[in-house]
Amino acid sequence: MTVNFLDSPGIKNIHFIGIGGISMSGLAEILHDLKFKVSGSDLKTSDITQKLKSMNIPVYIGHSPENIKDADLVVYTAAISPDNPELIEAKRRGLPVMDRAALLGNIMKKYDFSIAISGTHGKTTTTSMISLILIECGLDPTVHIGGNLDAINGSVKLGGNKYFVTEACEYSGSFLKFFPDLAVILNVEFDHADYFRDIGHVKETFRQFASQVHKNGFLVVNGNDKNVLQVVEGLDANIITFGINSGNNTFSAADIKVDESGYTEYTLLHNGRILGSIKLRVPGIHNVYNSLAAYAACSVLGLEFSQVRDALEKFHGTGRRQETKGIINGIKVMDDYAHHPSEIIATLKAIRPMSGKRLWCVFQPHTYTRTKFLMNEFACAFDNADTVIVTDIYAAREKDTGEVHSTILVDAINRHRENKAVYIKDFSEIVRFLRSYASSGDLIITMGAGDIYKVGEMFLEDPTCKL
Repeated sequence: MTVNFLDSPGIKNIHFIGIGGISMSGLAEILHDLKFKVSGSDLKTSDITQKLKSMNIPVYIGHSPENIKDADLVVYTAAISPDNPELIEAKRRGLPVMDRAALLGNIMKKYDFSIAISGTHGKTTTTSMISLILIECGLDPTVHIGGNLDAINGSVKLGGNKYFVTEACEYSGSFLKFFPDLAVILNVEFDHADYFRDIGHVKETFRQFASQVHKNGFLVVNGNDKNVLQVVEGLDANIITFGINSGNNTFSAADIKVDESGYTEYTLLHNGRILGSIKLRVPGIHNVYNSLAAYAACSVLGLEFSQVRDALEKFHGTGRRQETKGIINGIKVMDDYAHHPSEIIATLKAIRPMSGKRLWCVFQPHTYTRTKFLMNEFACAFDNADTVIVTDIYAAREKDTGEVHSTILVDAINRHRENKAVYIKDFSEIVRFLRSYASSGDLIITMGAGDIYKVGEMFLEDPTCKL
């Protein structure tokens, strides 16, 4: 058994710098449930900070050295700069400091069986599917998700001490601080150009993560993804594969049918043997893969086909993943977190059947490095949209060096397909544009990992809006 830092007798009071984030707040809730004394700080009040306060977790608005006066351990996120006064004070006092990923890795060790879901795309949805299956089957998991799942009324569920389910993010090698009993690898592509040098670096990092699964643990991997197969090749592990068409896959989908809403139904096979039919209430072939991964992971726990099937049929998605925001004047408004070309392609293809007339995509590029290095891929990603409105790049953790701008992306899209894209900087102007040209039967989707969802909410600000 690996040593758990949280079992140290001197660690009783834990302070979170940036506690208002969806992941940090979830970890704070879990530690609070584990009887640690938790506090935190953030720059502004939010629904998340108000919820934490209602749980008697002190939350300070603004960062000050005084906030960590009782702390035995200080936890911070990647968004916290080295000159943060609380981080400086913690180091001055010689307090142990730990980043978010390291803390999550230590929390995982406190549970009997941990499941970590990784991949360039689909982590939140697949983590949510697995969590719902375990909940419906009465296994009472503790859950940590990077999005909101209605079944748990948020992003975290405080359960028993046997099963722990979490996303495993590859950015900056965060998941290398995890040592799960079961790891899922959904897919492997180049992304996060501000950290990874190239696809080789990405694959090396995923391989190291895969090699950290506990001895006698399990790897559930996409058997149709060449990069994934290269990642796990030669590893001494119990490998379970999933994919479309049986081939050499342990679990596979055949006879896939797509209805007029984009929802799928397929026949599930186990080593070529028919188990039964799976009906999904989320659209797109990418969700067939996500459900296969979820089924394969849960098969390790000995769950029956009918149990998993019934749970999957109850899954209606997570927040900001093909989420319907409302309908106004016959125009449907959706929102999605897609910010990588492959995600955009999959999402637009999945929702295209829902659009009775035109499909409008309002896209906010996420980070300058991703936009620059994947420019050609972005240019070809919007074929299933009728019109693309591109707004300014969401900087996130980066600074604008002036090398790339959204107008360059618009030009690239229009070279691929003329008159398809337009650049509009201001959110209010985007809303005015849509109200001028969109009509009943159209579908509008806001897309990106930043704050572009606000455009849809602004568009729906009308008493005639139907939810």
